[in-house]
Amino acid sequence: MAKGVFGGSFKGVDGFGKTADDVKIKTRTGAFLTLVSAAIITTFMMIEFFDYRRVSMDTSIVVDKSRGEKLTVNMGITFPHVPCYLLSLDVMDISGEQQRDLTHNIIKSRLDPQGQAIEDVTAHLGSDLDKAVAGRGEGFCGSCYGGTPPESGCCNTCEEVRQAYVNRGWSFGNPDSIDQCVSEGWSDKIKDQAAEGCNISGRIRVNKVVGNIHLSPGRSFQTHTLQVHDLVPYLRETNGQHHDFGHTIQSFGFESDDEWDLRKKDIGTGMKKRLGIDVDPLVGVAARTTKTQYMFQYFLKVVSTQFRSLDGQIVNTHQYSVTHFERDLTEGTQANTAQGLHLSHGMSGVPGAFFNFEISPILVVHTEVRQSFAHFLTSTCAIVGGVLTIASMIDQVLFATGRAFKKGSAMQNGYGGKLM
Repeated sequence: MAKGVFGGSFKGVDGFGKTADDVKIKTRTGAFLTLVSAAIITTFMMIEFFDYRRVSMDTSIVVDKSRGEKLTVNMGITFPHVPCYLLSLDVMDISGEQQRDLTHNIIKSRLDPQGQAIEDVTAHLGSDLDKAVAGRGEGFCGSCYGGTPPESGCCNTCEEVRQAYVNRGWSFGNPDSIDQCVSEGWSDKIKDQAAEGCNISGRIRVNKVVGNIHLSPGRSFQTHTLQVHDLVPYLRETNGQHHDFGHTIQSFGFESDDEWDLRKKDIGTGMKKRLGIDVDPLVGVAARTTKTQYMFQYFLKVVSTQFRSLDGQIVNTHQYSVTHFERDLTEGTQANTAQGLHLSHGMSGVPGAFFNFEISPILVVHTEVRQSFAHFLTSTCAIVGGVLTIASMIDQVLFATGRAFKKGSAMQNGYGGKLM
């Protein structure tokens, strides 16, 4: 019974019929097609293997659901015609948080007129401050000259008097009338630094909300809910030297907390290079002007970005796009273009460089992916089977065509012989 089932009747389902060796015909065309097929199969399999080993990047966009995060702004900007003692860094955002005259994690480096760094990089005018204070005695309590005094109630240095004026909302325009400033030689040092420039660099922590970064002249203070800057020292020309906010940006980028981890930072940097986004858009930007009252504005759209590596590492970072706008403040709030178009500005403006950033609600996810082994195996089988099938069809066509030509030639020769 079993022999009957698996015997002759079962052979009928064999889809791979065999031929005897004595009925196989070997041809040169078949040999040539075999070699060509082997070369094609080998080439395609190598390409498929390299594609299997290659790591590619898959990009997707999702809604950014992060909350309560902070960003780190890594910046480095050079102002060739603004001395360091005039340059102020302020940050404010839509939540109402304000950071005025930031100095934490910020370095101001003095530059000579040729743009070379001066050995004293502290940017403080009072280099002999300690000596001046020591000479006044321990019980000395300096006047604040009407300004808002500090907690100690005394203004013993010119800087403390200056800060008291700022706290009161006054302009600190005449240091020669302040005893502390005269004893410290403040005016002389201002004249010495009038032709200098300044490089400001460092990191700023900001909330992940709409905000702006101000690089402007003089100390800022709040009055009647308005941000006001002390422009008197900036607008006054000293020793014939004018000031302007032309600048060159060496670095300006947004970083996440993950990038404080050096290993994750290296992973993120490597992926950025592969995608061609390792250079921030503002790097290398040079803005120039010869006008003192001139404002530069940059409008940035910050997009959260996440990198996911093959080994499961997740690195959060940010990228941004930017547009910029320049404005001559001497024209006031009303101006006319060369084409006769009338323009009206809602605000008078302040000289400086202003970076206004917005946070995009989307999250761009870049994921490293590699082709699966099952896909590689399937593709390999498809290559081998497809090439051999096509080669077999071509061989059959060529063989049948050759036989037909030979048969036709033989018939013509036989018919011609009978006519003879």
